Parts: sequence; structure tokens; C-alpha cells
Amino acid sequence: MFLSIDAGNSNVVFGFYDPRDDQWEPVIRLETQRAMELRYLQKNVDLFFLESSIKPTAITGVGISSVVPEINENLKKVVKSSLHQDAHLITERSYRHLPVTTKRPAEMGSDLMANAAAAYHHYQSHCIVVDFGTALTFTVIDGQGEVLGVNIVPGLKTALKSLFMNTSKLPEVSLEVPDSAIGKNTVHSIQAGILYGYAGLVKGMLQAIRNEVPENFKIVATGGLSKILTNLKGEFDQVDKNLTLKGIKLITEHNS
Repeated sequence: MFLSIDAGNSNVVFGFYDPRDDQWEPVIRLETQRAMELRYLQKNVDLFFLESSIKPTAITGVGISSVVPEINENLKKVVKSSLHQDAHLITERSYRHLPVTTKRPAEMGSDLMANAAAAYHHYQSHCIVVDFGTALTFTVIDGQGEVLGVNIVPGLKTALKSLFMNTSKLPEVSLEVPDSAIGKNTVHSIQAGILYGYAGLVKGMLQAIRNEVPENFKIVATGGLSKILTNLKGEFDQVDKNLTLKGIKLITEHNS
């Protein structure tokens, strides 16, 4: 089995790939903290192995993508302690061995590069990855595997949190698409504004990219919130919540 660790700004996800049934099980999800103590990580990882059917000895490889540098060392220490092996922490040096390339490796986040690697590995053609995470990102890859660029927008939850924290009278609401695009009360007004608004943003951004690079792009959506905007279903060729985990595995294998 392979273990991909995706440390993002909102969550740290431990995903296990079982080649016997070609399935991913992202079974450990911890809320990200900038000062994640080693014993907190160790406790949760050890508890998982104690309670699950997965044995530490079954893990044959580990890759880490992290956009939270403060916790990198503790993540590597947990892998070493629990699995008795070294993890590959993805850095800009990891990109040299990939079929996908970027002209700005020092600026390209490992999560975005993992998305690009997985999408291009699957399609081998022009593709755009739309990642609905803490930030909403659009990663554009050409037919030769070169990352043409990335667009970054505040994510859905980030926008909602900003609205709630910077206004006195607007409440914090759940991410549910209302029946109408016209808000009938305060809660529905916020939901309609954010969710219908973001659907329009995504469609507009994809069209702007197509206008600039008139190719037949495959569009892949990923991220924990990728299925919330139901009115965007027709925009995507694929919705894959495990895309980043797959990319971490690919990058690690190319660097082994």
C-alpha cells in the first residue's frame, strides 16, 4: 500500500492506496494547526493503525505534499516512528523527474504540481485542474505537460468566513445551494451570492482561459468542496476528490 499525506491550509489528509482493488481510502483527516505538535500527530496516527485493518508493515511508500512548512518535520518524524521508513517530502527539486514541467518551480505549490501530474498522467493532453480548497485554483497544463500558469481566488469557505468576520450583522451560514439565485432572506442571500456567484466565476474563468489558449481542454475538478456547486456539473469532464493524493503518489514514484 502507498500512503499519500496532503497537508493543506485547512486539513491534513492521510490517504491510503490499495493496489489490490485500485482504491483510495483517505481515512485520517486532521484540522491543520500551524503549531501541530508531534505527540498530537503521533497519537492520531497510532490510534488509526490500532483501530483499522491496515497494518504499518503493509505501507511500502510514503509521499508528503505540504503547503504548511511549520509542520513538515513533525510529519516526517511521525512516518519514521510509526512506519519505520522515510517519507519523500515533495519540493521543487522533485519536479525535475516529472513528465509535467513548470518554468517557476520555486513558486509552484506541491499540491498544485500533484494535481497537474495526476491530471496530465490521466489525459496526456491539454487540461485544467479546478481545485476547490482553502483557495480556489485553476492550474492550466498544455498538451506537452508544461504548466502554463495558475489562477488563485479565495475559496468558498474562505469567502464565507471573511464575510462573517468582517461584518457585524451577517451570520455564518452553511454551504448549501438555495433553490433560487435571488435571496429571500439573509441566510439565503449569502448562500445565493456566494454559491451562484462562484459558479459564475468558475465558468467565466474557464472561458477566459479557453479564449486565450483555444485548445480542447479536459477539465478536472478536485478538492473537498468540488461537489457542492451542483450547477457546475456540466463544466467538468471528471470530478476526482483523490486527485491530489494520486499526484503525490506519482511524484514520489518518479523520485524513488
